Amino acid sequence: MIDVRQVTRYFGRVKAVDQVTFQVEKGEILGFLGPNAAGKTTTMRILTTFLPATKGTATVAGFDVHTQSMEVRKRIGYMPENPPLYHEMRVRDYIDFVAAIKGVDPRDRKRAVAETMDKTGIAHVSDRVIKTLSKGYKQRVGIAQALVHNPDVLILDEPTVGLDPKQIIEVRELIKNLAGNHTIILSTHILPEVSMTCQRVMIIDHGRIVAEDRPENLTRGLTGSHRIGVVVKGPKKEIQSKLSALKTVSQVITSETEKDSDTHHFLLESVADEEIRPQVAKSVIENGWELYEIKPEDLSLEDVFLHLTTKE
Repeated sequence: MIDVRQVTRYFGRVKAVDQVTFQVEKGEILGFLGPNAAGKTTTMRILTTFLPATKGTATVAGFDVHTQSMEVRKRIGYMPENPPLYHEMRVRDYIDFVAAIKGVDPRDRKRAVAETMDKTGIAHVSDRVIKTLSKGYKQRVGIAQALVHNPDVLILDEPTVGLDPKQIIEVRELIKNLAGNHTIILSTHILPEVSMTCQRVMIIDHGRIVAEDRPENLTRGLTGSHRIGVVVKGPKKEIQSKLSALKTVSQVITSETEKDSDTHHFLLESVADEEIRPQVAKSVIENGWELYEIKPEDLSLEDVFLHLTTKE
């Protein structure tokens, strides 16, 4: 659905985007991450035809963003960080206005507006003036204006910025429900949101793609191993010695010991990409110790992001 190949963009002598290449499949949600000035907004502006690339090519639904920009615009819905709302208009009138300028057939416009408001959960505020809405509902109206012409691709820039926790959950569920019928690129600084919403993550830094994978695979690709946390009741040194002797375990770190107790926390790292939980559990049980907990302790998406984008 989206095919970007070797896209580079200069602003004077500054290279904002450097040979970026990626693809997004139909119906997929891609999380697009990067620190400030990393190049992600420039990349989105190229995809939405606001900016031309200096070098490289990009297509959306088979149409070139440079030579066939009008065809691309028909197939893209874009919500920038600050949605382009007309605050003096009523919600229904605004969505109808956007539908008209996006070329929705007049015979289908009333139905399209109604369906879009239902889908984005704003039908019950359709007669309200936009400036009277809460921040969360303004964000929903912003998504509705991007969605009303039923585009193949939705590009959402920080759709939950400034929302309270309840509103974040509601908008997150809305975005997840749009997947399948629409291909979505979601740019956000809220990393847990990416893990909960996106099927794949792409991290950009200094204009270059530094990582691209499913959220759960990024840690494994970075460390090349699994990490697990284990809580065991028994003799500390003996437990550590036995677990260290397992062939699939490369390292055992004593995390902490519960106060006035012989219950100990250990952090174990596997050899390469080995699954170590079965062997660890078997060793603990065979030695007669009590196993209280065993769980994955891989790096968080935030850890991965900081590792890839921080030079210190």
